[in-house]
Amino acid sequence: MESVPERSAIRIIAENRRGVLRDIATVVARHDANIVMISQEVFDSGPYCGMAELYFEYDCDDAGDHDSLIAELNDIPSVKDVRSYQPFGHIFGSRVIIMGGGAQVAQVALGAVNEADRHNIRGERISVDTIPLVGERTLALAVDAVSRLPRASILVLAGSIMGGDISKAVDRVREAGIPVIALKMAGTVPQHADLVVTDPIQAGVFAVMHVSSKAVFDINRVRGQEF
Repeated sequence: MESVPERSAIRIIAENRRGVLRDIATVVARHDANIVMISQEVFDSGPYCGMAELYFEYDCDDAGDHDSLIAELNDIPSVKDVRSYQPFGHIFGSRVIIMGGGAQVAQVALGAVNEADRHNIRGERISVDTIPLVGERTLALAVDAVSRLPRASILVLAGSIMGGDISKAVDRVREAGIPVIALKMAGTVPQHADLVVTDPIQAGVFAVMHVSSKAVFDINRVRGQEF
């Protein structure tokens, strides 16, 4: 049986200039580590103002190689600080994304947070992300972005009316393997969602139960139904 590579995370503070990412990636590759997630930003305030932060998560077959990787990264002239952390998946876990009208989003979040608490207290890691939005184009762009969010596991659309470009974005999110729950509403979005739920609190509960590794609810078994 093949062993599962150990997932690790590193945060690097480095000079903001060309070639830094190349130098870091070269060192990582030399240690046979596979980068599975990466993000970068430039600090615009604080003690590192003007410098770059690089965070990445990687898999490595040799867990003992971790310390030597950090040591070699610290030897790069443009790197100022290197620290290791637990990966986000071990801390925040799977993400339930809720977006739409503020009042409906709040009610869905109420059900999702209460259900997630029940699972997380038993050792799971499920986080709930919300954003109240209005406007077809704004919502369509946000829905499309869900497939690019790290660890996004399910999307709940909460509102009174959604359709048009939002429905097309829902199809693309589903094609990316992320199921979509929609509240019962006017518009075409409910026709494109995996599941339609009338009660917003119950929609939040369903979303978390699907994400949970211990719950018996599976959206694939009730796809296309309305509750």
